[in-house]
Amino acid sequence: MKKTMRKTAGVVVGLALAGALGATGVAEAQAQPSVPAPAAAPAISAAGTGGSTVEAPASVVAELKAATSRARASLSPNARVICYAAHVQDIGWQSAVCDGSVAGTTGQSRRMEALAISTSGVGGVCADAHLADIGWQGWRCGGDGTVVTVGTTGQSRRMEALGVQVGTGSVGAQAHVEGYGWLSSVTGNPVYVGTTGQSRRMEAVRIWV
Repeated sequence: MKKTMRKTAGVVVGLALAGALGATGVAEAQAQPSVPAPAAAPAISAAGTGGSTVEAPASVVAELKAATSRARASLSPNARVICYAAHVQDIGWQSAVCDGSVAGTTGQSRRMEALAISTSGVGGVCADAHLADIGWQGWRCGGDGTVVTVGTTGQSRRMEALGVQVGTGSVGAQAHVEGYGWLSSVTGNPVYVGTTGQSRRMEAVRIWV
């Protein structure tokens, strides 16, 4: 009888998770490993800090700033907005996307190598990338309207995990990882997505505020 009750309870919980995440989401949530966090993110200021080894080109910076302005204008002057662009294996810098849209690729086995981020209405952003053969790169921060870039270009180096922190409120993110697909989304401040210690490439990411 107790065994039957435990089994029934397990089914109910499983169905509840399936309803919230979808059948695929349940498997991915169960498979998702924890991502060890780097040192605590510094206070966000208007000037960038940290040891990023790449800067997004001027054209990408301009596009990100324009995308952030458009997104804010379509909502309200005080809207919380985050826009980002990924540098992808054999593609280079992609176009900017905002507020939960997908940057990177899926189903193409391409590694993400760098990510540039711009915000409005959240008090700025810090980001940190975990990279193949380097580990956590070091936090890079900037105020609203500043483009923050992490990762590398021209080194054929995969990004494996990403940490993001905003100045106020919370941030959410979700990573698409080699061998796992979309991992479960996380929210908080800061948040960490991807994997470490498994040599798995991040292939795509979604971020929202």
